[in-house]
Amino acid sequence: MIFGYKFPFLSHHRVRASKLAFFLPHFHSLSSSVVAGSRANFREVIQYPSERWFVKVICTLFCFQSHCLDLHSDYLVKGVTPLIAFEVVRRLDDCNNIRNTELALRFFEFSRVKLNLIHTFGTYNYILRSLCQMGHYDSANLVLDWMMVDGHWLNSSFSGFLVGLFSDSGRFDIAQKLLAQVNCGEKDGDPFVCNKFLNGLVKQNRVDEAVSFFSEQMISKSCLDVCSFNIMIRGLCKAGQVDKAFKFFEEMVKFELSPDIITYNTMIDGLCRVNKVDKARELLLEVRSRDGISPDVVTYTSTISGYCKLNMMDEASFLFQEMTSTGIRPTLVTFNILIDGFGKVGNMASVSAMYEKMLYLGCLPDVVTFTSRIDGYCRIGQVDEALKLWQEMVDRKLFPNKYTFSILIIALCKENRVKEACNLVRQLKFRNDIIPQPFMYNPVIDGLCKAGKVDEANQVVSEMEERRCKHDKYTFTILIIGHCMKGRLVEAIKIFNRMLSVKCNPDDITVKSLLSCLVKAGMPDEASQIKKQMALGKVEVSISPSKRKLPASTNMDIQVAA
Repeated sequence: MIFGYKFPFLSHHRVRASKLAFFLPHFHSLSSSVVAGSRANFREVIQYPSERWFVKVICTLFCFQSHCLDLHSDYLVKGVTPLIAFEVVRRLDDCNNIRNTELALRFFEFSRVKLNLIHTFGTYNYILRSLCQMGHYDSANLVLDWMMVDGHWLNSSFSGFLVGLFSDSGRFDIAQKLLAQVNCGEKDGDPFVCNKFLNGLVKQNRVDEAVSFFSEQMISKSCLDVCSFNIMIRGLCKAGQVDKAFKFFEEMVKFELSPDIITYNTMIDGLCRVNKVDKARELLLEVRSRDGISPDVVTYTSTISGYCKLNMMDEASFLFQEMTSTGIRPTLVTFNILIDGFGKVGNMASVSAMYEKMLYLGCLPDVVTFTSRIDGYCRIGQVDEALKLWQEMVDRKLFPNKYTFSILIIALCKENRVKEACNLVRQLKFRNDIIPQPFMYNPVIDGLCKAGKVDEANQVVSEMEERRCKHDKYTFTILIIGHCMKGRLVEAIKIFNRMLSVKCNPDDITVKSLLSCLVKAGMPDEASQIKKQMALGKVEVSISPSKRKLPASTNMDIQVAA
């Protein structure tokens, strides 16, 4: 009911256009006083029932009669206020939890052009965010132009948000236009907005452009802060340009800026990644001597990780003791790094001690913890202990990852326990969460081929292919050598040809092994063909009909892949 009049046809969203056409003029004659009042004093929320019904009418019209809206523009122009327009945009954009941003944009443009409505900043804010979230960046660019024409200026927060969205999506052209509008006529730039653009460049791995923007735009506009340097240092470290990152770190003082703990942590992590652990240790000591900031668990964990990578476990242990003595609680990551480090040097006593300390502090192990412990036992040849940990993982409802599988499979194959390794490989059939990789199958295929069980190896290869796991160079080489050792030269040549057909380049071991076998098996023509065509970069070996069947031989002198 609107002002005492009932319109039962509006009770459902599927309103016939003929009824709407009849209803609109009557609606405006009834509600003109309310609408006029709402135009004069804009509110932030719809209050009157008439407004809510009018929003519903417009939405219905636009959904089912958008092609003839010009017929109703005279009526709509009298009643559509900025508040009502916002509500229509919002409802069209999210109708019954289904996004229809394009329809909302069509109404936005229609009301702006046909109804001469100047939308509020809030409506522009809403439609721009929605368009960006849906990936409609060109439409958002157009709306930005309308926004400027309508006299709305972007504040720092909203500008930063948009620049970040455009930059993260790779639309730096629109982001740069926004930056120019924000900085237009301003002597100093806005660090918040510029940092969003800088961060976008770094995220897209466009570090050289980030350096140029930093040097040419941000310095000249005096819009640098600690966050700006943190972004640059992080980007350069990620790109492996740690020395350049350190120069940025040293230059902060020239701009009267002091590194914060994020700066130090980023720089320490970067140095440790390139094995400059001593320099990282110096920065750790510097943080400890500074007033106002102090090292945290990230600072220590990064440095400990650097020492563990270099197998310098005494230094790593010393830092761990220093960290805990100062009241800093180690995290799961800290424990995992140390357990992995001790495991790699075969110090399983320290691995167990660290694991017990981890449990004592209430830190629950994860798949990485168990994988590192399993790897440690496998490295010292205690595969049975590793298998016990595998079972403990299963009992704890922790699912082994691809590295856990690979470590145990390799260890079992080294001990000629190929059957057990095969059983592990076959478990991969039931793990849709693991994308199979060749390095998980190759040890089993190699073990079977060396044991002369080429048919079983081919069965594993079939299972590998069923999981859509492509062969790599080592898979092909293992199969070629395995078939050669069995005297199956015809199959070896077919595998070799297939290797070339999928653009997998053979190495010297593959070629020399195959050539040696062909010559010894009385197939010099095929061997000569390979030699002649190797220089052409395209090797396709044809098999002589008389030599398609060869006797098996298991006593060939063949080079075996290391």
